Amino acid sequence: MRKILFVLPVVLCLLSCASTKIEDSSNKREFRGAWIQCVNGQFQGMTTAAMQQTLAYQLDELKKDGVNAIIFQVRPECDALYESKLEPWSRFLTGQQGRAPQPYWDPLQWMVEQCHARGMELHAWINPYRARTKTTTALATNHVAAMYPDRVFAYDGLLILNPGNPINRDYICKVVQDIVRRYDVDGLHIDDYFYPYPAAGQKIPDDREFQLYNPYNIQNRNDWRRENVNIFIKELHKAIHDVKPWVKFGVSPFGIYHNHKTSSDPIPGSATRGLQNYDDLYADVLLWVNKGWIDYCVPQLYWEIGHSSADYEPLIKFWNDYSANRPLFIGEDIERTVKNVDPKNPGQNQMPAKMRLHKQMKNVGGTVLWYAKAAVDNVGNYGNMLRKVYWKTPALQPRMTFIDKTNPKKPRKLKVLQMQGDPVLFWTEPSGKGWKHEAVQYVVYHFAPGEKVNIGDPSHIVEITSNTFHKIRKAGGTYAVTALDRLSNESKPAKLKR
Repeated sequence: MRKILFVLPVVLCLLSCASTKIEDSSNKREFRGAWIQCVNGQFQGMTTAAMQQTLAYQLDELKKDGVNAIIFQVRPECDALYESKLEPWSRFLTGQQGRAPQPYWDPLQWMVEQCHARGMELHAWINPYRARTKTTTALATNHVAAMYPDRVFAYDGLLILNPGNPINRDYICKVVQDIVRRYDVDGLHIDDYFYPYPAAGQKIPDDREFQLYNPYNIQNRNDWRRENVNIFIKELHKAIHDVKPWVKFGVSPFGIYHNHKTSSDPIPGSATRGLQNYDDLYADVLLWVNKGWIDYCVPQLYWEIGHSSADYEPLIKFWNDYSANRPLFIGEDIERTVKNVDPKNPGQNQMPAKMRLHKQMKNVGGTVLWYAKAAVDNVGNYGNMLRKVYWKTPALQPRMTFIDKTNPKKPRKLKVLQMQGDPVLFWTEPSGKGWKHEAVQYVVYHFAPGEKVNIGDPSHIVEITSNTFHKIRKAGGTYAVTALDRLSNESKPAKLKR
């Protein structure tokens, strides 16, 4: 995940979105994610209690903002922010690679539980190939690069698991299957680090692998590298679904797929002039989308509208046009969005214009925020605008009918009981066996007296919960409760008039 750095002027406070009429863009189904990263060191030096308190506060605030999915970094450099027999504990958790947290806890397990208790999904975010960041000075003895130095290469201060070595593909898939098998994650997420970002004067040292692991005798080195990543993506997708078919596999690529050069170019390109997934990172993202090797795509469109070489508007239109075969969500840089003014409305920042573009793109089904803490800190009033305007009503996850399209049965036996003097709505989970039929969450709707029950209107959602009860806060009218399965397929409503 590449961070674009800049100084955020105090003058941003003056660029208030509230001065202009803004359309509410709430949808009933929308992926509203936020990345929580560890590689920036934000948790280093924290006690277990302090980190849990920090994360709990962030989750509470993000919930108020309307976020319904957390993408949590658990493997930044072939290490682990979870209990693993395959890789060492991360120094970004404990300060020393290989050292377990004290008092002992498992951050991934804790985050799964905390997110699910708040009605959020948890997607485990790994960096597949990066074996050492630039700031890491010592590796644990059980780190893959320490045990098998011939399987990594050094590049620009990093160590990279060589994508040209098929043993590394098998190794990463084994690590991922271990996560998916042992944790109740909703998704497995990788970002934009495939082959390393180009560094001036440096060459990727893969001559040996090009000769040894080239069964199709691909002559062009770039095509061979792309094929290595293609095979990995296909194998990783299968590895995840072999263990749990409902776990979503998402990729967040760099925001430019390919620069458009000539009208006869067979590779689709955007009107941009920058680093490219296809040519520079050897990541053929559109192939993965069109082959169905990934379950959702989140291009990192971190630039502003009007950027000289990577203009946000043509980029979001490009991805909308060419990435429609799988759910498409947009990676948004909060700070850059509120730092820059809208070229057409200089009195406000770019949040309204970008949200308007999201709504106009028929294939854009959500947003992922870079990064979570910026929303929690309400940088540039971004968090407030989410909770008061754009994400003020709850949203269900987008359906993924290519994985499962079977709706669960509706809840049973709705009734209201008095609990310590307060009315509580109870129901019984519907019958159903197997992940395609079992209910894992419920949506509670409320309709005022005389209102027609319409579960297509998200403004009537009062709670999305994994519990089989709801504390009643609205008197009278009709309550409707639906069941959701693992893929957020929704049942018909069970109704109770009060």
